[in-house]
Amino acid sequence: MGKHFEKLIAQVTECPSKKISVASAADSNVLAAVKEAKERNIADAILVGDKEKIIEISKELGFDADMFEIVDIKDPIEAAHEAVKLVSSGKADMYMKGLLSTKDFLKSILDKEVGLRTGRPLSHVALFELKGIEQLLFLTDVAFMPYPTLEDKVHIIENTLEVANACGISKPKVAPLAAVEVVNPKMPETVEAAELAKMADEGKIKDCIIDGPMSLDMAISREACEHKGALDRKIVGDADILLFPDIHAGNIAYKFLVHTTEFLNGCILTGTKAPAILTSRSDSIETKLNSIALASVVAEHLQNK
Repeated sequence: MGKHFEKLIAQVTECPSKKISVASAADSNVLAAVKEAKERNIADAILVGDKEKIIEISKELGFDADMFEIVDIKDPIEAAHEAVKLVSSGKADMYMKGLLSTKDFLKSILDKEVGLRTGRPLSHVALFELKGIEQLLFLTDVAFMPYPTLEDKVHIIENTLEVANACGISKPKVAPLAAVEVVNPKMPETVEAAELAKMADEGKIKDCIIDGPMSLDMAISREACEHKGALDRKIVGDADILLFPDIHAGNIAYKFLVHTTEFLNGCILTGTKAPAILTSRSDSIETKLNSIALASVVAEHLQNK
């Protein structure tokens, strides 16, 4: 357990050093994570926010805030505007949410003047390393796009493929999930899943294998495929990307994994000019650190492209 994220962090430390711009940085877990990221040579950081509070929290955590560049802006929305500007202007490589509402963080990303828009829809990906499952799992979308259309799902897949490629998976296997693994016209999710698989077969979605509709057990368990007589499928328990039919299914699965399993994970927003680290305030320091490592790998991949 941990071998995949250890490999990811090793991959980061071999790349040119990356820099995070943190919006409204006076948050204990965020500061602890960026401190560890710097000490482990994963990434440096520019802290944008209330300098007095940042220094106070850093003292409580037992480190000197002077190890980072600090931009003193007390208003959280103004801090987010300045922090995202640092990324869009090339002074930082990644953008991270601190003590700021998700709504205001996203508004700064979508700012027409200084934001990180690309013209593509944004989507969220959560990378999991789970005990008992050999491969890394990319869960999407569990936090951003509520009811994706078929066209949205194509964009979500394309966004997630970039993340998987950055992590060294050249041709990921994508499982569009549904309650069943056969097409049922009364279940639109199954119809769209089959359409996505057809689009991949026809080359309309490139550089991946899509097999759908796919039940979750068949996506992650070869034994389940064997029991169901489905060993002739393109995916037999070895899916890399789990594409959820809507945010409810994705979010429920995410929270179930976080609260009941032995796991490591990291989360980023994709479809942006540069990786945006969007984690929950309740996420652990380890999850925030893993998210920084994931964003660093993706930033290097995007810059190389």
